[in-house]
Amino acid sequence: MPEEEKEVETAVPAAPPAQQSQRKKIAMIIVLVIVGLALAAGISLFVVTKVMSDIPQGGGEYEESAPRYHDSGVFVKLGDPKEGILVNVGGPRSGKYLKASIIVEFNPGKKSVINEETNTLQPDAEVKVNDVATQFLRSSKLEDFDAEKQDEFKKQFKDALNAALGGGSVYDVYITSFLLQ
Repeated sequence: MPEEEKEVETAVPAAPPAQQSQRKKIAMIIVLVIVGLALAAGISLFVVTKVMSDIPQGGGEYEESAPRYHDSGVFVKLGDPKEGILVNVGGPRSGKYLKASIIVEFNPGKKSVINEETNTLQPDAEVKVNDVATQFLRSSKLEDFDAEKQDEFKKQFKDALNAALGGGSVYDVYITSFLLQ
């Protein structure tokens, strides 16, 4: 006799309606939590990128007087137009002289420093700039003129000029020739 295979029904009994509605509620809560997290992440990303764009680059101290981005400034060569600046450095007994061509980029928006019509220094600003340059260079020690310290030297010179002329007057300092003997 062949054995008849009995079909065994293994159907899952239907859940009562209360459990189905509870499962739907849990699924809805999970979906809402996921949507909320995605929304919070999007808002956080927007806020962080907006705030980070206002922070200056470079990791240095924030300088209110120095703009991060600026239009081209007015370039002025200090000292004699051909020779540049010639000063004795390292004290009165050192016997060392510095001959340098230094170009300073000034903020064209500073009317007290730059003459709008001629794009040159105002007479009183020119006197201050030459005085600061001479005093700064003469008071510098011979060690300050090392090539490794050039960036710090330029920053200190720029800060000295900005202190005399008002913050934000000088964008940058360029040294185009430098002879110390």
